Amino acid sequence: MITVKSYFDFKKAYTTGKSYGNRNLVLYVRKNNLGYTRVGFTVSKKIGTAVVRNKIKRRLREIFRTYEDSIKEGYDLIFIVKKNVPDISFKDLKSAFYHILKISKVVKR
Repeated sequence: MITVKSYFDFKKAYTTGKSYGNRNLVLYVRKNNLGYTRVGFTVSKKIGTAVVRNKIKRRLREIFRTYEDSIKEGYDLIFIVKKNVPDISFKDLKSAFYHILKISKVVKR
């Protein structure tokens, strides 16, 4: 998994990328012309303490790892977590993650 780390790459995705959302996540998709897909996660301080935010990021990284092979190449994917995510189960988060990938059409299937 290759991650988006630069502030400028996040900013480009927010300004020029296309956004998709459901009740748990927002996804910004932007072509990166690199030949591989990068992923970034944004969890606001409004979500909870550092422990809670890191737990959510660990869960999202694991979910991304399971779907990584079925995602098209050449995109920057930025996931933004909404406020109700700390209260949902891993299974529900995984379902929301796959749903947002499907509606954004970055899944190969």
